[in-house]
Amino acid sequence: MTMEKPTATWRATAPRRSILRGRKSGDAGQNNFVLVIHGGAGTMNREGSTPEKRALYRAALGRALKAGHEVLKSGGEAMDAAVAAVTVMEDCPLFNSAKGAVFNVAGKNELEASIMLSKPPAAHPAMPTSRRGTSLTLLTCTRNPSQLVRALYLAPEIAPHPMLSGAAAEAIGSEHLGIDTVDPSYFWTEARWREHRRGLGLPDSDSDTATEVGTSTSEKFDPLDLMPTGTVGAVALDVRGCITAVTSTGGRTNKLVGRVGDTPVMGSGFWAEEWKREGGLLKRTWDRLRGKPVYEGVGVSGTGDGDYYIRQNTASTVARRMQYLEEPLGQAAQQVVNALFEDGGMGGIIALDRNGNVALPLNCSGMYRGVIRPDGVPMTAIFFDEELSEL
Repeated sequence: MTMEKPTATWRATAPRRSILRGRKSGDAGQNNFVLVIHGGAGTMNREGSTPEKRALYRAALGRALKAGHEVLKSGGEAMDAAVAAVTVMEDCPLFNSAKGAVFNVAGKNELEASIMLSKPPAAHPAMPTSRRGTSLTLLTCTRNPSQLVRALYLAPEIAPHPMLSGAAAEAIGSEHLGIDTVDPSYFWTEARWREHRRGLGLPDSDSDTATEVGTSTSEKFDPLDLMPTGTVGAVALDVRGCITAVTSTGGRTNKLVGRVGDTPVMGSGFWAEEWKREGGLLKRTWDRLRGKPVYEGVGVSGTGDGDYYIRQNTASTVARRMQYLEEPLGQAAQQVVNALFEDGGMGGIIALDRNGNVALPLNCSGMYRGVIRPDGVPMTAIFFDEELSEL
């Protein structure tokens, strides 16, 4: 089975609903909460799919969307909604994060996660405005990295740094913050192990090694994506106008030991920010006439070949294009994904602004993705040319 590669057609022709409109600027925002998620991009293809397999993925996306929606509809924080959604995907072996994480070249799982907020959460008003986010890399025994990164973000007195790695971060989480850890064998799945061995040119199975790192009861499944490089992520907007981006991943299949991807690199694989529109009296007057808000904001989570996202600082570039070029969300998001394509980078992003507009551009064969709004209806899609629809 061959994997589909990026083509000019994918780059130039976006799905009709890759840009979804929220409320107009200035509208009341009491019910303007939104959650958008992704479950990875770049390596799935139609040849290896069946209706049953596609339904399995879309049902998992729907569960993640509903988990986040439960938080938002009760007036909860964007941060908690995004973590709730990502946790569902981390617990599902279909996706390349936590339970479904890929193996590195040495046959081990090294996990990464990140969180970033456009402004401090309402429930923690004392949080310094300069403390925008936290990221983690080289985790090996944290069951849900998204929960650890949230807990560390909320504990500046324990973890003042914006990025931590490895055993020290996990020890802080388990000993001081009550975060669950597991034996590394928890992350072993037969499908990811087969991918690891195939990628090294080895036979699919090695009973001795499998017995050592996995168990006979490990969950079996046949993934739609092959040799994944993607992540899972969520971007949420709550009723107070706070945007939070949360991302979690196992990295890329057979990465070198110790490789750090874009997921923990602030500005590359994730970003969230709020800014005040600048300008003199004339510009401010013109902005008012056009119905432009005083403040704008955006949250971004990326998925794909993270090395390219690092080189281009992909996630924060969306914000810079919106702020300095005054591009709308959809245009800014599409431009950065096109730029990835030009350099050979395969993947996509999800992005959300303060008005509830959503963008989901991609330059490859597919991206597991979904959106849920106050009506509570999960809308999902997988392949490039699909519009979001109810399962």
